[in-house]
Amino acid sequence: MLVSIARALEQRDQTNGHGARVAALAEPVAMRLGWERERIRALRFAAPLHDVGKVRVRPQLLGKAGPLTLEELAEIRGHPTAVARLVTPLRRFRVALPYVLFHHERWDGGGYPAGLSGRAIPIEARILAIADAFDAMISPRPYRRALTHDHALGEVERGAGTQFDPVAAELFVETWAAGWDTWQPAAAAS
Repeated sequence: MLVSIARALEQRDQTNGHGARVAALAEPVAMRLGWERERIRALRFAAPLHDVGKVRVRPQLLGKAGPLTLEELAEIRGHPTAVARLVTPLRRFRVALPYVLFHHERWDGGGYPAGLSGRAIPIEARILAIADAFDAMISPRPYRRALTHDHALGEVERGAGTQFDPVAAELFVETWAAGWDTWQPAAAAS
């Protein structure tokens, strides 16, 4: 049911395939970190669910072309907590909790919902955060055009140590440089 909600949400906010792309972008980094098969499977399962909490966000905010008010920003920033509330009671979905709840935390502590920093942020969320941000940057949005892959990779590099885990960001960029297409078949096998 949550996967169906995730797909419907992606259609509503015109980000079709975002969850699958985030999984495909995050998996090679997890593989390079030596994650075991079960952990990779959890990543593939959780990534498409990470934005399900946006079901509680008014549709006009998700497609808003202009700047958000503080109230609107607070509403959007509530989506990780909202999806955590959906996932927590469902035993099968609890493996997704570190991904969905903490994917907007920042390495420097300036993220949300808990303001975690550094290694206090679960590694699952740190990897997902980079993949999520990268896919958002290379995808068109109502408020801006899509960035080129090179520009988005530069943003990941600039965000290393502030927005992103510096080791995970470096692995992400190295994986891309090594030929992302050599990693994608494993991600697509989910």
